[in-house]
Amino acid sequence: MMAATPGGALLVLAVLLPVAGILVSFALGGRVAEKVTLALAPLGFALAWLIAMQVAATGAPIVYTIAGLPPPLGIALRADGVSAVMLLVAAVIVAAAAFYARAKFATPEGQGESRGALTFWLMLQAIWAALILIFLGGDLFNLYVALELLTFAAVPLVCIDGRPETLAAALRYLLFALFGSIIYLLGVALLYGAYGTLDIVLLAQRVAPTPVVWTAAALMTAGLIAKTALFPLHIWLPPAHANAPAAASAVLSGLVVKGSFFLALRLWFYVLPALPTAAPSAVLGTLGAFAAIVGSVLALRQARLKLLVAYSTVAQIGYLFLVFPLAAGGHAWSATGWSGGMMQVLAHAFAKAAMFLSAGLLAEALGHDQIAKFKGAARALPLTFLTLGLGGLSLTGLPPSGGFEAKWLMLRASIASGQWIWSLPILAGGLLAAGYVYRILAPALADGAVEIKAPPQRSREAIALGLAVIALALAFAPQSFFHFLEIGRPLAAGGAP
Repeated sequence: MMAATPGGALLVLAVLLPVAGILVSFALGGRVAEKVTLALAPLGFALAWLIAMQVAATGAPIVYTIAGLPPPLGIALRADGVSAVMLLVAAVIVAAAAFYARAKFATPEGQGESRGALTFWLMLQAIWAALILIFLGGDLFNLYVALELLTFAAVPLVCIDGRPETLAAALRYLLFALFGSIIYLLGVALLYGAYGTLDIVLLAQRVAPTPVVWTAAALMTAGLIAKTALFPLHIWLPPAHANAPAAASAVLSGLVVKGSFFLALRLWFYVLPALPTAAPSAVLGTLGAFAAIVGSVLALRQARLKLLVAYSTVAQIGYLFLVFPLAAGGHAWSATGWSGGMMQVLAHAFAKAAMFLSAGLLAEALGHDQIAKFKGAARALPLTFLTLGLGGLSLTGLPPSGGFEAKWLMLRASIASGQWIWSLPILAGGLLAAGYVYRILAPALADGAVEIKAPPQRSREAIALGLAVIALALAFAPQSFFHFLEIGRPLAAGGAP
């Protein structure tokens, strides 16, 4: 039976903070919503930091049982090493997006409130709340609810300006997300019918490789890869992420797609570790390999910068799914594969958020984001292109960057495990990524002149640059950081869950 642990109240506060912000913002309007979001950002980071410190101090997950009722009667919140780190990442990127977005969605004194501003600040807080629930949730049905909240908060951000193309992109996103939700929920219902509980820890102790469990796992995985936009279910992502406002694109690409991926990790590494996973891991790894190659090739063909960056997300998501074959089981190389996969999550989140914010500044400054018309733009916008270059460095996997550390760890795991086949998409994807980053920088560094319609604010450039620097600084993460990521992983010690 799962019991509450010291520090559990921090988990409740982390969940309630953005929820309270949503209620206050909805009641008092868009002008207050902006201030509430900006005020809650440092508080959310502080709570995430305290949770991480508590997990590090005890070396074990923090648990809070709602109303004092342990599962299966009650619901538990749980923070382990991975979820504590993801709480910090979400707090940083949401805060960065919020401060960056003030230039577009602030409501100056003397002006009436706009629908777009209120929607943006409410949905940003809702996405943050949903992500916290996903990272802390210990029950598969409640994770489904959090995933739905995430979808219904993310879709309005795609079409917030009301243009026909953004409405079409949002509708396509919604249809894929609903398809994913339905089949995920069918899988959850099968597990509940078989075992009478949806608590992750209890299920991990009871599940066996029966036809019902395999069917549930297949349904839930298919639903989650549709929401994550894994190849070939990726077609909704590029138009959605490329047409949203830059601050929204940063959150969608840096965080939202990680929510459903995080649930896929929970499913296979925490709920189903007792199942033989060689075949499903190979399937997920193969889809990830195709995503890394196909997404990169499509990125190379894009004429618009934001579309290129969006297709790059499709490719980088592919690397994430290589963690399933490279971290499976309790082998010595599994920890290396797990560390590589988690580092890819973090490096991509920061690098991609930085690149989308920079792409937004570029579009505002030039009035377009056509790559062929960037000649001479690097001289006019040096900080913006420096950020794009540093973010691209991490995506390509060149040192020193978090992207390099992630791909290096994955390569080591693929060789140590004898699964050298997975090193091919990692290396090929890196070369292709270098190609599409070169496509951005080469014309910008060439001779030419561009007309600057609106110089970007230094503070907004600094926000984007700061995220890119974090993506690079991850390369210097100490070994103790990777040990922290192992806290709470069922097979981390190489034994049974």
